[in-house]
Amino acid sequence: MGTDHIDTGLLKELTEQSQDLNSDALRVTNSALADFAETAESSSRRWWQRRGTLLGAAGAATLLGAGRAAAASSTDVMALQTAASIENLAVSVYHTAAGLPFIKTGNKTVLAFITKTAQQHTAHAQAFNAAAKKAGGKEQTGTDPKYAAVVKKTLPTIKTSADVVKLAITLEDVAAQTYTKNIGQVSDTNLRQLFASVAPVEAQHRATLLAVQALLADGKTNLIAIPTDVAKLPANIGSVGFPDAFYPTKMASPVSEGAVK
Repeated sequence: MGTDHIDTGLLKELTEQSQDLNSDALRVTNSALADFAETAESSSRRWWQRRGTLLGAAGAATLLGAGRAAAASSTDVMALQTAASIENLAVSVYHTAAGLPFIKTGNKTVLAFITKTAQQHTAHAQAFNAAAKKAGGKEQTGTDPKYAAVVKKTLPTIKTSADVVKLAITLEDVAAQTYTKNIGQVSDTNLRQLFASVAPVEAQHRATLLAVQALLADGKTNLIAIPTDVAKLPANIGSVGFPDAFYPTKMASPVSEGAVK
């Protein structure tokens, strides 16, 4: 059996689970964005009440703009822009993967999984950019420069599904580690909630990919199925997707890495 054959049962289930987790995360994300916007507007009103009457109507727009920016620090804005740059890169990679001949004409469920994950990353990028704009910053439409270089170097070497999985694991891990670290770096409570809602989705993507990678490497694609023959699974299959007791942050991107220059 070829290493590119993947049973549709597991990936269909994983796609549904990923969508469920992402839907839950987006509900939290949208709530955090709404609260963040309300906090920013409240800050604007307080600023105007304190200072607006001193400058008159001509200074209102400037003061209100300053109030919106005051709701978040420059670190917050850069963290959001860098997060958006990572998401933009992930979207680009998954779209490229979906167009590869052995993916495009291969297992339809693999393609569906890739397509759904790309949609989730698109939603995450939109959320981070929305927050960046509410914080007084600019939207990040570019990709993370450090990992864009890694992708550019890697793409020409990709020949199999296993190669795609390996690259995707790197990007999902960087995203999860970065957002996990950002929870403790941003100053606004609602932004912490935003990063905390997206980080688990990226970690779940990585866990799924790690499990698939392990079975592909062992040539046991017949075991990628629900139900499966538990007795024949590798001894480490239960932990391979979760190699760390606590999610690491040593690979987290600095907040300025993908900020708009």
